Order: sequence, then C-alpha cells, then structure tokens
Amino acid sequence: MSKYKKAIVTGGAGFIGSHLVEELVKSGVYTISVDNYFAGKEENLAHLKQYDNFQEEKCDVLDFERLDELFEGVDVVFHQAASKKTICLNNPRLDLDINAKGTFNLLELAVKHGVKKFVHASTGSVYGEAQYFPQDENHPLVPTSYYGCSKLAGEKYVKIFNHLYGLNTTVLRYFHIYGPRQESSDVGGVVSIFCRNLLNGQPMTIFGDGTQQRSFTNVKDVVKANIAAAELDNTNGEVYNCASGIKVTVKELADMVAKSLNISDPVINYGDWTPGDIKVFDIDNSKIREGMNIDFLTDFEKGLQETVDWAVAYFENK
Repeated sequence: MSKYKKAIVTGGAGFIGSHLVEELVKSGVYTISVDNYFAGKEENLAHLKQYDNFQEEKCDVLDFERLDELFEGVDVVFHQAASKKTICLNNPRLDLDINAKGTFNLLELAVKHGVKKFVHASTGSVYGEAQYFPQDENHPLVPTSYYGCSKLAGEKYVKIFNHLYGLNTTVLRYFHIYGPRQESSDVGGVVSIFCRNLLNGQPMTIFGDGTQQRSFTNVKDVVKANIAAAELDNTNGEVYNCASGIKVTVKELADMVAKSLNISDPVINYGDWTPGDIKVFDIDNSKIREGMNIDFLTDFEKGLQETVDWAVAYFENK
C-alpha cells in the first residue's frame, strides 16, 4: 500500500472489515476503523490497539457531520459497512438508508476531501436469479430482495460519482465469504452459524431443501482483492465478481462442517425458503483473476477446517 498514507475502513470492526484493517495497519498505513458496532465487535480489533497507526471510531455511516471530521487527510476509503441481507427483511427502510444513503454520504465526503481511491463492497445479490451461467459482470441486474436493491443503489451512486467527479472507484461484488471472526448470530454467515449450532449441541437449520448452491470465498482472498483494487491503476471505474468459483450446496456445507467437528449423523431441521433467496450461484471470476492477478483459495475443505478450528477456540473462550 505504498500509494496511500491514511485509510478509512467502514465496518472496520466487522468480519471482513477487521481482516482488512489488520492488513492495512501491518502494512504501515494509518487506518481508521469506522463502525457503529451493531454487528461489529471490539474484540475483532483488540489486538491492533498496540499500533500507533490504528484509530478506532464508533460512528455510523449515516452520521455525516462526524464522518466529515474523520475524513481529514484520508486518501483511500474501503467501504465495507452494510445492512446485511438478514436485516433487510425486518427493516427494509433502514436497509435502504445504510446501503444507499450511507454510501452516498461517503462518496460525497470522498470528493470533498480529495480522496484518491474509493473501494466499494457490493454483493452478488444485485444479479438476482441467474439468466445464464456462469454469471459474469455483464449479467443483467435484477435483484430479488430488498438487500439486493439497496446494494445496487449503492453501486449506482459509486458509478455516478466516478462519472461526474472523476472519483477513482472500484466495486467488488462479494459472494458468501467465510473465515475466522465471522459473526455466528442469526445475522451472521451460514458457516459460523452451523458451527455455533453444532458446538452448542443444537440442530442445524436449512431454509429450503438444501440444494441451493453457493460460491464460498475465503476472507483472506477478499482482503487481497481490496488491496489490489486500491493499488492497481487498471481498476478505476471497474466492477468485479469477487468470488472463488467454488460451488457447494448448503446441505453439502452442513455435512462438511459436521465432519470437520467429528460429528456423525448431525440433526438438520428444514424451514421455509427465505423470501428472495437465490437458488444457484455459478460465478465467472475470470475478470478479477486476470485483471488483478488474484489466485483464490480453491481448497474449500482446508479453508473450512481453519474456520471451524477458529470457531472451536472462540466458543471455548466465551
């Protein structure tokens, strides 16, 4: 990160954000973590408080005035904060505010303060149900959930600021990120939720029949993609699928998590399909692999075992 001296990471105390903050701090960039701690955790950043180039701020992306103060001298922004898909079902208006208005706030401040680079975390949910496979970045954008709509609105604002003001932007569309520190509550990721259930002696719950296919991507690869997006000159104005290309069904995942924990015949409960749930993800990641020279971790069992081992240690210490 030789190009930049001062960074803001929104959602910095969250799962992905904390890994990104850690990488930036250790690379020598003065890094401000901005998080409202609705989902983020102080413990995710506790090990970084020893560094002089780390700053932790409790702040919401909707608090324009406070953000304005924090943007002084910032030259790169990694916008990771988002209203999660599980939250949008309960409060779609808040989902819209965070994912659209919050993004607009950050973009406006980026222009005001002369930020050199804005990396925006989006989602594969902007595509909606696949009209062809594999889905590349040119696939029609027809989201089927409030979350997909609000994240698409955020993407559109990024594009507008790139076009109108020449703000150097890159959009990364995430797909089913997993790894250490993933939130295990009901608003968290499915890998951590399954780990929590099994470690607590509870059944795993699958919404639908378990045949829905996901493209799981390791958090370390997501961090690499964010850094590359900021460092490389050819990423300006571009959108990338940030996905490993791995294809695993939710039922297969449940069985693999149980196997990693040496649990035979785990109990699985099946619930109703989640409204707007996408059945199949088959992602074309050739653009990001070739354009950024990103090599994704394709040994899913290895990455999953590392995640499960972290979860075991985490819950033992709770």
